[in-house]
Amino acid sequence: MAERAIPIADLRYAAATPRIPEQLTPPSGLLSDRLGRPLHDLRISVTDRCNFRCSYCMPKEIFTNDYGFLPQSSLLSFEEITRLARLFVAHGVHKLRLTGGEPLLRKNVETLIAMLSELRTPDGQPLDLTLTTNATLLARKAQALKDAGLKRVTVSLDALDDAVFRRMNDVDFPVAEVLAGIEEARRVGLGPIKVNMVVKRGTNDHEIVPMARWFREHYDGQVILRFIEFMDVGASNGWRMDDVLPSAQVRERIHEVFPLEPLEPNATGETAERWRYRDGAGEVGLISSVTQAFCGDCNRARLSTEGRLYLCLFASQGQDLRALLRGGASDEQIAAAIGLIWQERGDRYSELRGAMQADTGTGQRRVEMHYIGG
Repeated sequence: MAERAIPIADLRYAAATPRIPEQLTPPSGLLSDRLGRPLHDLRISVTDRCNFRCSYCMPKEIFTNDYGFLPQSSLLSFEEITRLARLFVAHGVHKLRLTGGEPLLRKNVETLIAMLSELRTPDGQPLDLTLTTNATLLARKAQALKDAGLKRVTVSLDALDDAVFRRMNDVDFPVAEVLAGIEEARRVGLGPIKVNMVVKRGTNDHEIVPMARWFREHYDGQVILRFIEFMDVGASNGWRMDDVLPSAQVRERIHEVFPLEPLEPNATGETAERWRYRDGAGEVGLISSVTQAFCGDCNRARLSTEGRLYLCLFASQGQDLRALLRGGASDEQIAAAIGLIWQERGDRYSELRGAMQADTGTGQRRVEMHYIGG
């Protein structure tokens, strides 16, 4: 038998071939893990490439022009992604989010969106189909994305001050073009739009109130601004607790200028704590992934660009679903393997980090955010 060359990029993170159980139990839509958490959301990374070099995700000194990104042959095809998505939906997934890297860099991604938009839940309902983007290509692609069936977008934007934003994206990209992308997404109806700001103490925390003011005054509550604590994802971003500005302090800064009051969550497992402006000018969200772990009701799975299933944003090892797809496994076998993986899930990294137990001593490298999405 001829030996198959495996690209080094494929071997960057550990992955096991999923076990197919002898009893092929059909999906019931009621799958739960060991902590009783259902499977509701699937985040699908369609590329590990990005045109930004944000220090908290893909610092330029590591992700150079010579960095070994995945070759095209390693990526799941649109047909493979859709096949897996259909099996996850049978297990209870109601929401699909396309991520990256920067997902709009994947050629013809609107074709994939059109394929995914045809999927239905077991009771015949359409899925909540969303996409997270840095918006560099959003102004020119928004209409095509909407026409293909995308419901809404989330945009990453870490500052309104142009100099700060250019410094943080580290490729000298202007903030005006991101704002143009947001405006075009609103025009074509990709909403409600969410804007995510990663807050890093001493870098962009002075932009908190200006960001809140801008989105209050310009979007009439149609854009929801969310503030995310700087997270210890992967091993490349130089994370230190000193760089984390707790969400409680973010809320205090906004509340001093624009009084806030709490809102109930939209759904179980929602990552953002919701707060509305008392004057009715919209709402903001606080994602406290460091200081207030929300592992207890986490219902998200992540599928990497080349088909590895991860059960936690802070995971070090995935399950190689591509091996099943390209090894001739049937839908029934793959669905049963996915069910077994989720049933055995016990991940709760952020809770263990809070209890000073996050270092398990395995020495395994955690996956980078650009590889499985945020």
